[in-house]
Amino acid sequence: MREYEMIVIISPEVAEEDVPSTIDKVSDFITSRGGEVTEIDRWGKRKLAYPIKHFIEGNYVLARFKFEPGMTAELEARLKISEMILRHMVVRLGD
Repeated sequence: MREYEMIVIISPEVAEEDVPSTIDKVSDFITSRGGEVTEIDRWGKRKLAYPIKHFIEGNYVLARFKFEPGMTAELEARLKISEMILRHMVVRLGD
């Protein structure tokens, strides 16, 4: 398994009390596919550098996890179709 880091921007339309459940859905997806979430860091609501889907702010979450390399495409496809997630970026750490 390789180590990855992912930043996710959750829509501000998602209620503050529902943000943890959105994060849990992503974490559950990773663990159900044999991955391991090592760290989740909620940065909270921040102003975006530019509007995304007519929003000027979003809830930022940084996650570090271990995952099989072939499964990242499936994870990104799942994040891309989610209406709750405005943007995401997955980066492989190390070699």
